[in-house]
Amino acid sequence: MELLKLDCLGQPLHLEASPAGWQALFWNGQQVSRIQTRERDQEHAFQLQTEQRVIHCRFEVELQWQPFVLNYRLYADDELLTQGARTPRDIERQAPAAQIAVKTKPNWIGLAALGFKLLKSAKMIKVVLAGASLAAYSWLFSVQFALALIACLMVHEYGHIRAMRYFGMRTKGIYLIPFVGGLALSNEPVNSRWQTVVIAMMGPCFGLLLSLCCLLAYWITGEQFFGGLAAFNALLNLFNLLPILPLDGGHVLKSISFSMNSTLGIISCAIAAALGVYISYSAGLALLGFLLLIGTLEILFEWRSRHLQALLPLDRYGQLFSTAWYLLTLLGLGGVIWYFAGTGDAILGLPLKMLQS
Repeated sequence: MELLKLDCLGQPLHLEASPAGWQALFWNGQQVSRIQTRERDQEHAFQLQTEQRVIHCRFEVELQWQPFVLNYRLYADDELLTQGARTPRDIERQAPAAQIAVKTKPNWIGLAALGFKLLKSAKMIKVVLAGASLAAYSWLFSVQFALALIACLMVHEYGHIRAMRYFGMRTKGIYLIPFVGGLALSNEPVNSRWQTVVIAMMGPCFGLLLSLCCLLAYWITGEQFFGGLAAFNALLNLFNLLPILPLDGGHVLKSISFSMNSTLGIISCAIAAALGVYISYSAGLALLGFLLLIGTLEILFEWRSRHLQALLPLDRYGQLFSTAWYLLTLLGLGGVIWYFAGTGDAILGLPLKMLQS
């Protein structure tokens, strides 16, 4: 991933690196140095050809991934040109690197993909999908509950949108998909695992807040409608926290486990997941335990490819904080479902029975 971009003799100088253990320098789009190393302190020595003469350059870099540290000094003919440092926040806020366009012959698949992108960018498609979702959920339930369910989906997806905007990312908006849920889209990719965690977690957190508001309305009014909305909304967000890609929980658990460099770390993650599966089955939540097992195995199998993705990993504090955030949100949603199951109402207890199926 690109860690640094600065001016060097009138041309851009880029530093790219990977936790896998390599660093590469590019000047004016051309690679001038590459080092295969995991050492913290490194020196890139290279020559730059200008119209007048050859300049001997030296780029000293101190790079550590966990916690992230980046200090640099650039010399030209032993004269210090610039020096500085970068923080994780700088990496998160940087604009995505420009991709080189590759000309290819037109084909039907490419034209179909272009047509889909144009259709997706139109505002009309949002209205069409929203109408289709309303019709689908009205057919399954009632018009009133379908409207409430769509409101729950919008609140959940709005949490993702708010997180994207917090990181300065441009968004395309929210798309409702019948029988599937919703989708919040952004025009820009993430630069760090922390961004992935925050964007993924804000959806279920907004959902949990909505369930708590509906629970409060249920206590005040005693209306079954508010209780059902709180319980089913909690179930919806609980499923989104399962460690299965592309669900929110899959992105969170993937970000945590892929930030662990040591084998001991991933073993600890696997033990914790196994404990979660055991607790789920012990509590009679067969469906939850089964999906948790499948999702965890999926992430563990992909762990070896973690260095191939150009994302700034979580540091130790980020890993612990993300884990605690995930578990507390999971417990909050589960607590709402468990509470309504204890009311004795068959409808309000349906979400828990679904998890036990």
